[in-house]
Amino acid sequence: MYIILNMTTKRYLPPSALHPFLDSLPDTVSKRNLGKSVNALPIQLLTVGEGSCKILMWSQMHGNESTTTRALLDFIPWFLSTSQKQHQNTFTLSIILQLNPDGANAYTRLNAAGVDLNRDAINLTQPESQILHSVYNEIKPDYCLNLHGQRTLFSAGKMGKTASLSFLAPSADPERSVTPSRKKAMQLIVAIKRQLEQELPGQIGRYDDAFNPNCVGDRFIQLGTPTILFEAGHVPNDYQREKTRKYLFKCFKTLLNSISSNNFDHTTKEYFEIPENAKDFVDIIISGVTIEVKGSIYLNQEVAIQYREQPKGGEVQFIPVMEEYGLKLPLNAHKRLVFPKNKIEKTLLFEKGKTIQNEDFYSFCSI
Repeated sequence: MYIILNMTTKRYLPPSALHPFLDSLPDTVSKRNLGKSVNALPIQLLTVGEGSCKILMWSQMHGNESTTTRALLDFIPWFLSTSQKQHQNTFTLSIILQLNPDGANAYTRLNAAGVDLNRDAINLTQPESQILHSVYNEIKPDYCLNLHGQRTLFSAGKMGKTASLSFLAPSADPERSVTPSRKKAMQLIVAIKRQLEQELPGQIGRYDDAFNPNCVGDRFIQLGTPTILFEAGHVPNDYQREKTRKYLFKCFKTLLNSISSNNFDHTTKEYFEIPENAKDFVDIIISGVTIEVKGSIYLNQEVAIQYREQPKGGEVQFIPVMEEYGLKLPLNAHKRLVFPKNKIEKTLLFEKGKTIQNEDFYSFCSI
């Protein structure tokens, strides 16, 4: 029996929320402290399986990206079940649930020293970065899975559908060469895309592959390890990312099945046909709004709202923030609303990047 607390259905996932799950794991799961974060929180490695194919997986390198961690809480019990003996004999999975526990606590992208761990692959200035690279050198994995989450603003292709899942086979050099390790990563991404595209038609995207030696994925690909960047995106009306969590679980299973069956016959051309992500979405567009800007009044405008996420009371609050306005905005929206004409106060004082102060508008666009 594996314990998953109710709070793991929420976006805010502090390290303390994982303790009951970790304590419930059987003795067959190796649990090892790798070191401590900036704020002296332990960073733990779980090892499951006893196969010759070694996969290193790490999540919450960015502390406010918890969806992949929650998907791992589904995936680990499945992998440990008696029905998966073949996978257990094929693979050894080394899993860091939270590489950035300080960021998970504070619900921040950066670590406690204000550093983006995914831009610290060369200098290794942070203890969390040093821990990841140390375990990489120790394990010498056959594959790496770099697990992240992305904001609601991404579309799969220019003005496409929302990017519910996105992937990247990182580049190993500025020329973006298709090296043998990168080719394997591309082929596995294609296998995942084929498996999920009927459930997520037009909702699977691909990240820009410009080479950045400071990014961990680029570094590990450069060292010859096929590395896949996973990005947990938005499914419409699923701000807690529970649907995305289920799709990720399917991704992990598909990946194991593809590797174990030696399914590497997909072309890199099919990988490049996955639409590249664009920043074309906002959370809400409200039409029929009177806007006031520096004393000037603009009638019948559209206003774009993007949620800012902040933790409070053990949950993530979604705070509506003003982004753009105009007669017709060139943006997609996850929700379109018409402001009611019977509202007495209909003027919105607009200031880009600011929280809505008008209570009528605030309540109207709250989740």
